[in-house]
Amino acid sequence: MTLDERIHQPTRLRIMAALAALAPETEVEFTTLRDLLGLTDGNLSTHLLRLEKAGYIRVRKAFVVRKPRTFLALTPYGRAAFERYRAQLVALLSGQFPLPADSPPGDRDSCDERGGPP
Repeated sequence: MTLDERIHQPTRLRIMAALAALAPETEVEFTTLRDLLGLTDGNLSTHLLRLEKAGYIRVRKAFVVRKPRTFLALTPYGRAAFERYRAQLVALLSGQFPLPADSPPGDRDSCDERGGPP
């Protein structure tokens, strides 16, 4: 199992989690997300660009009372990617994942019931 590296980076994970908490197709303003996550404009912009290039978020620019505003939302593809990531992370943390093919034989057998060495 490989976690999606585009989401797994801590700041992008926080962005995706915040957007996933919204109802589908709901947008949040850039400044609201920036303040919620405690990020700088530049840091948030860099991570949003990476998520946008992956097709995970939609960025919409508009003028509101003659001021430029940026609105963000998860795309359906991004919502599905986040749900996959979340399910994989839960499985990983629950110990419900296969060992990689290159794991030494007996890795599971060499642990006691606490999961540590015998």
